[in-house]
Amino acid sequence: MAPLQPDRGPMPPPASGERAQRWHIRGRVQGVGFRPYVYRLAHAHGLAGWVRNEGATIVVHAQGAPPALFAFGTALHAGGPPAARVLGIRGEAAARERLGGFEIRASRVTAAQGHLPVDLFACDECLAEMRDPASRRHRYPFINCTQCGPRYTLMDALPYDRSRTTMRGFALCGDCAAEFADPLDRRFHAQPLACARCGPTLRWQDGATGIAGCEAALAAAIAALQCGRVIAMRGVGGYHLLCDATQPAAIEQLRRRKRRPFKPLALVVPWRGADGLAYADRLAHLLPAHRAALRDPARPLVLARCREDAPVGQGIAPGLDEIALMLPYSPLLHLLVDTLGVALVATSGNRSGEPVFTEPDEAEEGLRDIADGFLHHDRDIARPAEDPLVRLVAGAIRPVRLGRGNAPLEMRLPRPVAAPTLAVGAFGKNTVALAWGDRAVISPHIGEMGSPRSQQVLAQVCSDLQHLYGVPAQRVVHDAHPGFPNSVWAQRLGLPSAAIWHHHAHAAALAGEIGGNEPLLCFTWDGNGLGPDRSLWGGEALLGGPGAWQRVASFRRFRLPGGEKSILQPWRSAISLCWETGRQWSGGAVAGPAALHTLRVAWDSRINAPTTTAIGRLFDAAAALLDLCATASVEGEAPMRLEAAAARAGLPERALALPMARDAQGIWRADWEPLVGELLDRETAPAVRAAAFHARLAQTLCDQALLLRSECGVARVGLCGGVFQNALLAQRAQDLLEEAGFAVHLPRLLPVNDAAVSYGQLVEAATHAC
Repeated sequence: MAPLQPDRGPMPPPASGERAQRWHIRGRVQGVGFRPYVYRLAHAHGLAGWVRNEGATIVVHAQGAPPALFAFGTALHAGGPPAARVLGIRGEAAARERLGGFEIRASRVTAAQGHLPVDLFACDECLAEMRDPASRRHRYPFINCTQCGPRYTLMDALPYDRSRTTMRGFALCGDCAAEFADPLDRRFHAQPLACARCGPTLRWQDGATGIAGCEAALAAAIAALQCGRVIAMRGVGGYHLLCDATQPAAIEQLRRRKRRPFKPLALVVPWRGADGLAYADRLAHLLPAHRAALRDPARPLVLARCREDAPVGQGIAPGLDEIALMLPYSPLLHLLVDTLGVALVATSGNRSGEPVFTEPDEAEEGLRDIADGFLHHDRDIARPAEDPLVRLVAGAIRPVRLGRGNAPLEMRLPRPVAAPTLAVGAFGKNTVALAWGDRAVISPHIGEMGSPRSQQVLAQVCSDLQHLYGVPAQRVVHDAHPGFPNSVWAQRLGLPSAAIWHHHAHAAALAGEIGGNEPLLCFTWDGNGLGPDRSLWGGEALLGGPGAWQRVASFRRFRLPGGEKSILQPWRSAISLCWETGRQWSGGAVAGPAALHTLRVAWDSRINAPTTTAIGRLFDAAAALLDLCATASVEGEAPMRLEAAAARAGLPERALALPMARDAQGIWRADWEPLVGELLDRETAPAVRAAAFHARLAQTLCDQALLLRSECGVARVGLCGGVFQNALLAQRAQDLLEEAGFAVHLPRLLPVNDAAVSYGQLVEAATHAC
């Protein structure tokens, strides 16, 4: 079948007589109740015909009176179920068939042709039913229909049928079975269908005390939260740690127990007002883009600027101006926040950097020193999925983390892979991806690869993707760093394997998303990644396209004393810049004179002091030199504090670029040395110095692009790598580049950080250049 293109709308009705028409609909149209929706729509218009899955599309055949057929086609073009994403409709005239009515026909689809449905938020109809005392599902925390409920986290296999989900052990009662079998009911073939008589239930565990039953367990959890206690709740994709966000003592207790002194805490807020955002409006300054993102079907966490008088504890995001908010997406979360009437902290129920716990026993073991009680349920979770996170960056809402509701994410490859290929991603912010033909499926966020549990979940998700789609990988690609656990694991699979350079994967991910054959100048700025010269890159400009990247610009190198320790100890990057430039910095005393002397000897001798060009480490150094963050509790703390300080001052309208010169390899290198003196200038307020730092880096990027355009005529510029999560830097860089006449691209579908690396590895692999 030729690629589908959106048509110009429904065909106008013929003059007279019964007619037939057929539509081919592509997009996210499986697992979202699209076929029952079409059935009910056809029934309402009195049409005969059928609907079925065919490969990656839904095909609809309808026939009847021209006005009814026209109205039906208009409705198809107007949309579909709330969770559906129609990407294209092609309509065509069809021959009439002998039909007695409208029916849903058996699918003509193999696993490899199907699409994994994502987990869906609780729809308005189910919520109204849950709140109705006359309903038999009144206050039932697992209510769902074809429009809502879990999908990816409970599937064992495709096609998506109840027998292939973790709901197979719950036999439908008579009432639920009748709904499931009725094509006119909104629960027709709703695979997670259940009620209090036949479905999952809650259980509260508080030490040796266990309370079974939804209402009793829910009441115990609510009482614990009201008393300022921390609870662990089993959700859709894993456990959350919850506490009352209006009680500072509860927040401090959670931070102390989880050893999370700084990292911002996410909030789930009550649904209030006509649009659900009245309570959220009390917490943050919501722009239209934030409002739309909060109500998106993925129900992501949305970063927005916090109000000074927000009715939550100051410990939610210490030192920052933004907080992460989300609306409740599951019936259980709605019941909790509706009853309490306040925002709840809802942070991941995990050990730092690892995937969330999914099983009650492992959660009680792993979280026993954090949670005062556990709200369990008995609907098994097939695989973890954390909450997605988005941020407004450079004029658009962009993902920071893929998760429940927006992943697995399916994308096209600009060139098909020669054989089914598995990509195992980067070390941090890991995702994995599977490709066959020109299709690529990217997993939800898995986590850092430094723990056995993270590596175990990575192996599970790799296996699940191949099993669910029925596509066994014949090749594996991985990061070129030989020490990454996922790279080592990939090489032990016994499949042909290939290493992909980290920053080539970043650039290829953006190139694959935006398409086009013209050369792309891609600035790949991040914290570190091994480059082809075996040094640590992170401030590069790559020119070309997938499989043919050329490094054309970078920054002056500097050494990282202590190597990987610098990630959580920004003072190491700061003191290295001072040593490199012969400057003194009193902040270096954080290590003590003796330890500092030993470190200097090692640095001078190039012992455990790898060379880097990483802009991420420059941000670390700047935060330390400004006394904003010398030692971090989590990766990224220093750059976040630096950005927050700069935002308070506001970027200067103009800034000078850093000096640049060509090296022996012909690479334009910017020299960061002037930044060191400016950052150490105690006569200027720290926030103003932080703002100037951002502005000079953005101007330097633009000047590098201008130099390269004068040499090779490149017109397209891409920005990728974790540094461009920084909204101030990304916006200023985009503005300068656009003023200079460049077409500027940042990713919209994938995160700009290392979560995109798995997809980029596939794009590179498809070029056969690796």
